[in-house]
Amino acid sequence: MTVRRDDFFAPEAIMEEIERAIEQQKGAIDFVTFVGEGEPTLCRSLGWLIHKTKEMVDIPVAVDTNGSLLYRPDVRAELQSADVVMPSLDAGTPETFRKINRPHRGLDFETVVRGMVEFSRGYDGEVWMEVMLVKGANDTQPELEALKYLLERIEPERTYLNVPIRPPAESWVVPPDEEAIALAHEVLNDLNVMDLTCEETGEFMVTGFESPEEAILKLIRRHPMRETQVIETLSRMGYSGVPDSLKRLHECGEIKRVRYRGKVFWLSS
Repeated sequence: MTVRRDDFFAPEAIMEEIERAIEQQKGAIDFVTFVGEGEPTLCRSLGWLIHKTKEMVDIPVAVDTNGSLLYRPDVRAELQSADVVMPSLDAGTPETFRKINRPHRGLDFETVVRGMVEFSRGYDGEVWMEVMLVKGANDTQPELEALKYLLERIEPERTYLNVPIRPPAESWVVPPDEEAIALAHEVLNDLNVMDLTCEETGEFMVTGFESPEEAILKLIRRHPMRETQVIETLSRMGYSGVPDSLKRLHECGEIKRVRYRGKVFWLSS
């Protein structure tokens, strides 16, 4: 774990990948979103990447971030060119922040929140906050009220409610029950709340790979995916023998199989 900014991948190679994806999906892209295989704002060249992307194509650019580095003036400045920034805030107190997010020791909760507030007040684009609800951690009335107070300071244009639909790092992490989700909507009602607590849907881009194995690894390296989702996505894109590819990758240790809440997921090893 690190809070040091660096270029973990060659910026030029990232731009080539963005250009290739845009070319392959002409007319079908709503946003170019920087997500990364970690925290995007740790990328030292993020500002350059956003600028070059907007030079290349007239498509809105979004950045999905945990928001932990928004206290840094350089990060806030680089994100100014993005059209939408989506920080995460899952807790209203330092204790719950540590429990859910397990932050780097160098990160202070108050500093992180202050960075989000400062960024939102000086940003010309839209801030869409993301809140992950976890049963027994941040789904009670007091926790939600504390979270609401901080979100009101940030003043986002939208607030998305999520739940852990993929295998988490800790076995105790599960979605809240329906009553708790309803309570969250009630408490956060004034913050333009949008519900994303159901299973994700939609298609993934998997063109341009030489084999189904390469496509599988590229997809699940971003995040775990349901087995049915992997098979349906790749089969729809013309790849055959996807179950056999999953089996081969599993046998050689490239991926691992996890059962979570009654469903089979595949994760990168």
